[in-house]
Amino acid sequence: MSEQNIATVKKVDAAFANNNIEDFFNECVENVEWTMAGEQPVKGLSAIREWMKQMEGCEPPAINNHKMIADNGSVAAYGDMSMKNKDGEAEVFDYCDLYDFNEDGKITKLISFVIKKKPHDAENIAAA
Repeated sequence: MSEQNIATVKKVDAAFANNNIEDFFNECVENVEWTMAGEQPVKGLSAIREWMKQMEGCEPPAINNHKMIADNGSVAAYGDMSMKNKDGEAEVFDYCDLYDFNEDGKITKLISFVIKKKPHDAENIAAA
């Protein structure tokens, strides 16, 4: 089951990178809960669709996953991502996503920790 869950997280990363959000939703249960650290949870596919509209006009992220750890029905994924904001400015973030899955391999809960890198950090990543 752990390998299947890791494969699902890779599908989710690809869905976001390809701006195909419906592929992400296809991997979730109807009452999925997504929490961005420091914010209130968003519950249910329709509420998450509405919440994600704030990202319209942004370039899809380039995701660089450094590590995934799977245990029982959970996966932790850590990496960095870069994207252009609505003003066309490049931004780089570190992230850690924690996924919970049900017995059918569908995402039931997602907690995301996302931190914008300082400009000098972003330049170092771009040069690497």
